[in-house]
Amino acid sequence: MADPHPPTSTSLCCCRKPLPVPGRPGADAARARRPHPGSARCPLVDVASASNFQSFQLNHFHLDLRLNFTLKEMTGWLVLDLVPIQPGIDTLVLDTHPSLLIHSIDCKMPGSTQLDRPVSLTYRVDPFTDYGSSLNISLPGVVVQRGKGFQITLRFTTTDGPATWWLDPPLTCGQSQPLVFTLGHSVSNRSFFPCFDTPAVKSTYSATVRVPEGVMVLMSATRSSYSKPDRVFHFSMQYPVPAYLVALVAGELKHVDVGPRSRVWAEPCLLSCALNKLGGSVERWLAVAEDLFGPYPWGRYDIVFLPPSFPIVAMENPCLTFIISSILESRDFLLIDVIHEISHGWFGNAVTNATWEDMWLSEGLATYAQRRITTLAYGEAFTCLETRFRLDALHRQLRLLGDDSPVSKLQVTFEPGVNPSTLMNLFTYEKGFCFASYLCKLCGDVSRFDAFLRAYISQFKFSSVVAEDLIELFLDFFPALKEEGAAHREGLEFDRWLGGLGAPLYEPDLSAGGVLTRPVHQLCDLWADPAPDPNALAAFDLSTWTSFQTVLFLDRMLDRCPLPHEVMEGLSGAYSRLLASQSAEVQIRWLQMVVRSNYPPEIPAVRSFLHKHTSRMYTVPLYEDLVAGVMKCVAMETYSQTQGRLHPNLRRSLQQIIFQSPNPAPSPPPNPSPFPFPPSNPVCL
Repeated sequence: MADPHPPTSTSLCCCRKPLPVPGRPGADAARARRPHPGSARCPLVDVASASNFQSFQLNHFHLDLRLNFTLKEMTGWLVLDLVPIQPGIDTLVLDTHPSLLIHSIDCKMPGSTQLDRPVSLTYRVDPFTDYGSSLNISLPGVVVQRGKGFQITLRFTTTDGPATWWLDPPLTCGQSQPLVFTLGHSVSNRSFFPCFDTPAVKSTYSATVRVPEGVMVLMSATRSSYSKPDRVFHFSMQYPVPAYLVALVAGELKHVDVGPRSRVWAEPCLLSCALNKLGGSVERWLAVAEDLFGPYPWGRYDIVFLPPSFPIVAMENPCLTFIISSILESRDFLLIDVIHEISHGWFGNAVTNATWEDMWLSEGLATYAQRRITTLAYGEAFTCLETRFRLDALHRQLRLLGDDSPVSKLQVTFEPGVNPSTLMNLFTYEKGFCFASYLCKLCGDVSRFDAFLRAYISQFKFSSVVAEDLIELFLDFFPALKEEGAAHREGLEFDRWLGGLGAPLYEPDLSAGGVLTRPVHQLCDLWADPAPDPNALAAFDLSTWTSFQTVLFLDRMLDRCPLPHEVMEGLSGAYSRLLASQSAEVQIRWLQMVVRSNYPPEIPAVRSFLHKHTSRMYTVPLYEDLVAGVMKCVAMETYSQTQGRLHPNLRRSLQQIIFQSPNPAPSPPPNPSPFPFPPSNPVCL
């Protein structure tokens, strides 16, 4: 049984990490987490959080939950171990959500003669934004002494909020048992449990979860145990994490060990496929990453494959990556997505952006790290091909949004009330990657930049940082660059990188991928002719191409849509049977070409695809294209036949597209994974 209250761990704002007294347990670890001098830039305000996280140190929290699949509820309590760090604070404000029902709140101060027993507290819930509320808790005067610890216990029930996804059996792969998972990124976990829902605050946590017989529970935790007679699972996360990285999944799940520190979890019907696809690759990827960036910080790296109803590609929960099962159809996308989530173990999870406005610090650096790993594991040509495919998508998104779109900044300033998830776009990933690549170019040698990234992780591990922390450490690490004013080179100023609009100021040389991208360009050129030379076409065998070559070709053909009927007829005759046997990432691009070009012979394939795939990533783009064109009747008919197999959240989205949106804009090609949010809109959830 895990200790429900392990030794107190540091939590923060990154600039508010009190260090234990030297010689006491935890002192060395805390010193390792101490921010680099001058890095005290954590925000005093996070406009996405209603909480007053600046006023308290959160040392630890414990969740005790009972899962009820019949009612689709989690009921239990939350214990917060807090210390006031500002004088005169008489109210604790937490983030919550209308779907989360508060039953009671108590306060206790261990060791105090006045509050040695729980005292009931008064509270109120106020509106905040459309994605959350504020929970205002009145504190007794005795607990607001600076530096004196106290505990708050909240009893609550969480229902059908945005973080909690209840799947009835028909929505699972096995279709026999229900399943539930949580998804906290970026501000959804306030509907899972009351919290400081900001990446600026990190703490350790523990959990106890009670479930019906036959249900397996997993959490993003370093340790777990199970009490079989009571059907109780115990979890403990010994390293500090932000609220959005607390995750849970429960259902009929089995596992196979795929390495000394890795397991693959899935529903029984998926497990052998997942094992065959991954084999021993996970440990190999971890080892390459450790050679580059230092020891893996989290102990275990497990993966759970979730049903097609999972709304995104993958989520980097510490110790337990969530990933959609349909990705198993493509070896190339599977390895890229898993390696990207492995990279988050260092970039995003160990060192986290302190505000959502600096989300690129997690996603851009993880993308850079992912490509360093794939270069060493699979070669430079493969990595350049994947990068070309994604940079193409970035420029396509820029054409849709315009060069002056404010979301094309790396540091995006957003107003109160704006959901940070709407800032998730390819600029976060690819412009961030390009900036990291530019910093590497300044170093003159990729191994020197690898060394800097190791120092960055060592300096800020288990902390939350802002862009200025990275830049200051970079210039201190390379004093010659600082001396010569590298941050202010005309046209490439660091400030312009962070705050400038439009395309990246620099893109890395991808010529090493020419052996793989050149055939794609040549085939696209051939199909520019309405009647291409059959002998010339015969030289290109798409069955030998990688997935990234195929989707790069289809994306570039999509850019030309609508295509003439004779061109679609030729493409269908040449490739439709082959494409139908490939992954969903490939098929959806071909089917978008079919819909946008109004090519009736392939519409049965569109219907078949929408009957099979129930993920937001694959359904929303096709429905948007159907409704935007002349095929709204196809959309209505297909939706009426499949709605019973769709998650209620997705049903609501599709109803809005089909029945309320008179003329939506055509959807762009799906944003390439590991972009984790649905591709129906280039910038929005």
